[in-house]
Amino acid sequence: MAKATSDRNTIDLFGKPVGRPRRQPLNRKEQLKRNKRIQREKEKALGMKRLELVIDQSIIDKLDQLCKLDDVKRAEWLTNYISQKYDSLSASQLKKAASS
Repeated sequence: MAKATSDRNTIDLFGKPVGRPRRQPLNRKEQLKRNKRIQREKEKALGMKRLELVIDQSIIDKLDQLCKLDDVKRAEWLTNYISQKYDSLSASQLKKAASS
């Protein structure tokens, strides 16, 4: 089938597809992978480390309730609690823990 330049009723066989122009050359899956990598690099530059925990669902539920009370995320709540606990320890307790 030949394409006639004057024909406006048939689909343009050799041109660009009709629709919204693509602004991102990557597909959605690749975009998400790229964005996650960039996020990890930013966190690393800020001196943050990733931590993975495997804990019981009942503990997670309790943690979520505590976070909801303080209106903070899990990571922020855990960071605050650990900092408070560490600050409340005396120097002798810290030396004892470090030596064992």
